[in-house]
Amino acid sequence: MRDLAAKVSLQLNQVVEMVVAILMVALVLDVWLGVVDRYFFHWQLPWPEVLARYLMIWSAMLAVSSGIARREHIGLTAFIAKLLASMRHICLILIDLLALALFVYLFWYGLDFAQGGSSRVAMIFGASLLPFYAAIPVASLLCVLQLCLVLIRDLGSHLDEALPSSDEVAS
Repeated sequence: MRDLAAKVSLQLNQVVEMVVAILMVALVLDVWLGVVDRYFFHWQLPWPEVLARYLMIWSAMLAVSSGIARREHIGLTAFIAKLLASMRHICLILIDLLALALFVYLFWYGLDFAQGGSSRVAMIFGASLLPFYAAIPVASLLCVLQLCLVLIRDLGSHLDEALPSSDEVAS
């Protein structure tokens, strides 16, 4: 079960990272176009700045699930590192469950947020804001999935390699 969770987490993360990379390329090109427009051609395009904002939001929100999959988010481990391995595993599992509850909450209320965007229109694009506001529930759902997968994969043992063993501490 743990190997399957690790495999699914890795594959999901690869897809998310590919999407984030594409969004970042689009963001760079969009900002570049805005700079070229402003300083060289003076086309006065109204949309590059707005598009850049939404591309950045989508990129940042999707990248959160990648950080979860890789266990690369900032963690305050000074207290946890002093615990016995069994207590440390329980504490880390509880932290994952709290994070899971947070992202379920964000997903649930993000659906209403995105639905509210469906009735609003971006004047510059002349389109609904739903695709832009959907970043919150989509990213939250990805975080929920990744947290479930890494929770199964690690079972609170993800700090074991990073921390010295009790034998090393005693010497």
